[in-house]
Amino acid sequence: MIDLHYWPTPNGKKVTILLEELGLPYQIVPVNIGKGDQFTDGFLQIGPNNRMPAMVDNEPADGGPPISVFESGAIMLYLAEKAGRFLPTDIRGKYEVTQWVIWQMANQGPKFGERGHFSRVPAGQGDQSYAQRRFNDEVHRLYGVLNNRLYDRRYIAGDDYSIADMISYPWTASWEMQGIDMGEFKYFKRWWDEMSARPGVQRGMAVVAGPPEDPATVSPEEQERRRKLLYNQRARPAPAT
Repeated sequence: MIDLHYWPTPNGKKVTILLEELGLPYQIVPVNIGKGDQFTDGFLQIGPNNRMPAMVDNEPADGGPPISVFESGAIMLYLAEKAGRFLPTDIRGKYEVTQWVIWQMANQGPKFGERGHFSRVPAGQGDQSYAQRRFNDEVHRLYGVLNNRLYDRRYIAGDDYSIADMISYPWTASWEMQGIDMGEFKYFKRWWDEMSARPGVQRGMAVVAGPPEDPATVSPEEQERRRKLLYNQRARPAPAT
């Protein structure tokens, strides 16, 4: 059984897509990132970067004690390797996929996330036009990277569906909100349509972590607590010795 510490964001949905495609048994352990669950001492034992998802495999292949893994890319590499699917075993195929997994973690996810962040900054926080323009342009550029990659191959890493596709899809699900004209990226659109039609992708994208919270029920005091916890984070002090 896999315990997936999760909240339904693009980073979480990458992993649920893979779990659904593999058909592995798993259970969701909710990590409400809006409330700050990712900062609890218990979660930090498996997710030391204060970010979900994180995973605990209670039945690792070596038969030993449970293994915990954090960072969505590392989790996907672990699961694909364990199951022997969606990650080639030959050196050329393996690193064709691995480099695109790392591309997603280092480029697509961070840049798409920053675009979303700066698009939501309240006007009272000052002029955000430079940051908004920078990350809008980066998002557009990265759609171009995918489009150019897909013009002569069915999937990101070649002829076979892999974790490179699964990890890249969730951040593109909101392409309209990102200001993307799908007509500009026809090879990407062909891939996106095929991905969107896969039952495993649909199931993975639909995974929730409990009922949604009604913002009207959150008191002003709780809103202030969350703001202090979630924004302008700095280093946590090391435990006392």
